[in-house]
Amino acid sequence: MSDQTRSLLERIARTSSPLKRQLLMLAGITRELRRRGKPAPILIGGCALAYYTREVYFTADIDVAYPDRDALGEVLQELGFVVEGRYWVQHELKLVVEVPASSLHGEDAPLEIVEFEDGLECTIIGIEDLLIDRMNACKHWKSTSDCEMVELLAGQFAGEIDWEYLITRATLPDNTTANEFRALKERFVDNPPQKIQ
Repeated sequence: MSDQTRSLLERIARTSSPLKRQLLMLAGITRELRRRGKPAPILIGGCALAYYTREVYFTADIDVAYPDRDALGEVLQELGFVVEGRYWVQHELKLVVEVPASSLHGEDAPLEIVEFEDGLECTIIGIEDLLIDRMNACKHWKSTSDCEMVELLAGQFAGEIDWEYLITRATLPDNTTANEFRALKERFVDNPPQKIQ
């Protein structure tokens, strides 16, 4: 293990914020994959939701989309992870990684890059695709908590969301949520709530 990797693991161990610990680990994974000429993994799922909600929501695992599971597995092993079922577990740091997807829906999918002060960075699914994922859970699985998260995020990020991309993506054959997003756009962008003076 390199001194740089050891230093990162020590830094993660000293970090109190569960989300920051997860993001630092993902940044370390990203650095090691890029050293091998591989692309960055993309944070998806609950950990991405925790990022956008600033830890209002929390999940214990780090879900990533990544096409080369073998390369990712090598890096995870070097960082002290072991396979347990469908998860990679780093017992000492109490971190868990899962790879439920090999990629995002399209190459044009918006992404968020989180940069740390020492050049480390990690890539997170864009708010638009996260909203689509949560809206699908809300609509099709009748998940009340996902419905609430969609409302929260749409209101909080209304001015930053690429609504054209979001609605176009929500009209693709595998998705039926465009009308819900049109309604959210009308509510939060076209006719925003008035602030109480």
